[in-house]
Amino acid sequence: MTQTDRDALLEAALIHVPFEGMNEAALAAGARDIGMSRDLVRVHFPQGGAGLAAAYHRRADEALRRSLADHPLEGKFRFRVTEAVWRRLELVDPELVRAGAATLALPQNAALAARLVWETADVIWTGLGDVSDDVNWYSKRMTLAAVISATVLFWLGDDSPGRSETRAFLARRIEDVMQFESVKARLRKLPGAEALGRAAFGWIRAPRPRALPGKVR
Repeated sequence: MTQTDRDALLEAALIHVPFEGMNEAALAAGARDIGMSRDLVRVHFPQGGAGLAAAYHRRADEALRRSLADHPLEGKFRFRVTEAVWRRLELVDPELVRAGAATLALPQNAALAARLVWETADVIWTGLGDVSDDVNWYSKRMTLAAVISATVLFWLGDDSPGRSETRAFLARRIEDVMQFESVKARLRKLPGAEALGRAAFGWIRAPRPRALPGKVR
């Protein structure tokens, strides 16, 4: 894959994040390192530090997407979900994640932060072969996004050997999700539950990619 100017700036800026934080100072320092005009920094990262944090996050998501496609997980479903989340954690540096979390925790970045976690949950569910097209598409991602958020916070403070305590924490959270899914399955079997569900949520469908004007499929 050819590296773009934006990719080069991202790589250069990340070197400075442990010292400067996930912010415009790191971007400016990275630009100096590669001889890029400061005017172009705003072109590539108009959101400043939040955009830098998002780019780092999405780069890891893309790496996970490729990893799940090239090396599919096998075994019981709870194992595959757990391993997918763990695989995602192994793609990032805790110090960079901590710096990114500090930036994304600012009130003006709350919507972006939520969207990024949702995107990661979507990458995992899609990579594991989820084909749901109704309200379950949303509920699965919402539930897993909550698990990811809690696990990342625990992971950042975990100093156990091999972060074994994080693995145990993640396994417990996934077990909670599996129990939730079991409850949903039992509820769907109740008399009239299916008809009620269609009446209340039957209109909900997973988003579909839309062709841009002039695009030919």
